[in-house]
Amino acid sequence: MVAGLLRAAAGDRVRVMLAGTQPKEHVNPVVVLTMQEIGIHISKRSPMRIARDDVGAADPCITMGCGDAWPMVQGTKYMDWKVEGPSRQSIDTVRRIRDDIAERMQDLLGEEPFWGSG
Repeated sequence: MVAGLLRAAAGDRVRVMLAGTQPKEHVNPVVVLTMQEIGIHISKRSPMRIARDDVGAADPCITMGCGDAWPMVQGTKYMDWKVEGPSRQSIDTVRRIRDDIAERMQDLLGEEPFWGSG
């Protein structure tokens, strides 16, 4: 969700890299559906494992409660967002998670809502 929302919000202004400490084989289908609801298509994306070099290239590096599992690289700015995970959640809960992340992205980028008024 984060990468899709950031790409939609910032377009070419940022380079988006997405990876996790324990990525699944496929993107959660409920996440795919909730993103499609706002016009963002992520079904072709593949979860990837984070590499130390990826963290070193990030500015900022946004984490979501992964704690000690995330590689720390000196000089990298970290932002840890406490966000509920979408796994095994209802579609309504995943929508709330999506909207929470979208709001954080808006704050980060200083932009108006980018998916419409709803």
